Amino acid sequence: MFTQALLFLLSITPLSSQAPLTKRAFSNGPVITSNFPDPAFINVGGIYYAFATSNGDQNVQIATSPDFDTWTLTGSDALPTIPSWSTGKVWAPDVVQLADGSFVLYFAAASSTNTSLHCVGTATSSAVQGPYTASDTAFACPLTQGGAIDPAGFADSDGSLYVVYKVDGNSLGGGGPCGNGDGSYSTPIMLQGVEADGVTPVGTAAQILDRDAGDGPLVEAPSLVLVSGTYYLFFSSNCYNGLEYDTSYATAAAVGGPYVKASSPLLVSGGDGGALNSPGSATVGLGGAQMVFHSDAVAGNASLRQMWTAGIKVSGGVVGFS
Repeated sequence: MFTQALLFLLSITPLSSQAPLTKRAFSNGPVITSNFPDPAFINVGGIYYAFATSNGDQNVQIATSPDFDTWTLTGSDALPTIPSWSTGKVWAPDVVQLADGSFVLYFAAASSTNTSLHCVGTATSSAVQGPYTASDTAFACPLTQGGAIDPAGFADSDGSLYVVYKVDGNSLGGGGPCGNGDGSYSTPIMLQGVEADGVTPVGTAAQILDRDAGDGPLVEAPSLVLVSGTYYLFFSSNCYNGLEYDTSYATAAAVGGPYVKASSPLLVSGGDGGALNSPGSATVGLGGAQMVFHSDAVAGNASLRQMWTAGIKVSGGVVGFS
């Protein structure tokens, strides 16, 4: 997240120095029991703010917590007005704070050109909870490749800012799970540099990861962090509505890669004593100390995806649970 990384660069107390969860690695069941898919979080002034995919009432849901353990839905909408390039269907938001104290919301939304495909958009606000004002120009919109989803911000140790996102190739259709059962389409994770405003692209996007045979039809939902000189790219693979959906990670010595995938996923169905179902779309905070992700309330049914939290440990290219 830009916020924590920028605060670190400014020598303000980073998120990793705050007390981790003490109960156990995972939250004691879901911390948000209503539908709260694709969660992302940010810490501002000692308060945690989580944002999630539209629930039909709000384009971007918001929840808050004083301790990363007890969460309250605000009922407000971070993005009450959708941009002109979109027809709505807002997915996978991520909020970052810039050096000037303002905030940028990254999100995916259905394209008005082709409503079956999504583009990545940006919106800005002076307050973390918004309301955010969306740009009328999409940030990333490769419709011929299937569109783009799942954006997340990242600030490197030198202050350079980036956005990672997924090219949604499987949306082009090919049968089977998530429309890519025959493996026809690439679903790469892209890295795009941005200027200090967090919105203006610098150069062109570069591919840093793609699916292989072990990932099923796709990789998606990237979250990038830097810990002790190693870049950790968290991602989900397989189809979100199947029990194979998981959370894994890859590591690299440079932000642009090459990234090497871990030998096994970090979160899988049946984890935490059998309580996890299709755990994915994780967001990891600065220092690799805290994570939010969603898990299906009922195995094999993605209509109710609830938010969980976890304390994690990241060291020497390996991720575990605290």
